[in-house]
Amino acid sequence: MALIFSVYMLTQKEILITGLKKLLYAFIKEKYVEKILEVGKLTNTTFNKFISGQCLEAIVLGCLMFITLTIFRFPYALIISVLTAVTALIPIFGALIAMAVGIILIGIINPVQALLFIVAFQIVQQIEGNFIYPRVVGKSVGLSPMWTLLAITVGGNLFGIIGMLVGLPLASVVYSLIKTFVNNKISEKQLNI
Repeated sequence: MALIFSVYMLTQKEILITGLKKLLYAFIKEKYVEKILEVGKLTNTTFNKFISGQCLEAIVLGCLMFITLTIFRFPYALIISVLTAVTALIPIFGALIAMAVGIILIGIINPVQALLFIVAFQIVQQIEGNFIYPRVVGKSVGLSPMWTLLAITVGGNLFGIIGMLVGLPLASVVYSLIKTFVNNKISEKQLNI
């Protein structure tokens, strides 16, 4: 039902937006509606950048996995790398799915290599999670790597998988709003910082 409902929402996006604007203007003062619409536009832009950043990061991870598996001559390097890139879009479980399939595929040919694959996979995942992801996805939404890791950690701890998915883009929206507010206050006071 959620998928079907989402498709209907996307096909009627313009009608829904127009109806929401009319509703807001009918019941809320115009100056507040403009601020609400501004925040909505910022949120939409941020989530779009977040999704494109996630896709770019998945491609980078797939390439990194392919290079690693090719260098160490693991079988099925291309299949496992593509699977890793695709499942990278699934929080938490995506990496486990890719690793499990890789272990099975490699284990059929060489069980010892399957154990080495686990080590290689974990090393690539650590590099990606701690260095590449914060830079690629954080840059796409306008946050530094430190704020990116903090947003994902806090979001995940507070709200689980949903928090990990929306924590970063929401943190970026809040960061942008606070930054704009602070810069406006500094401009009003005519300070040169």
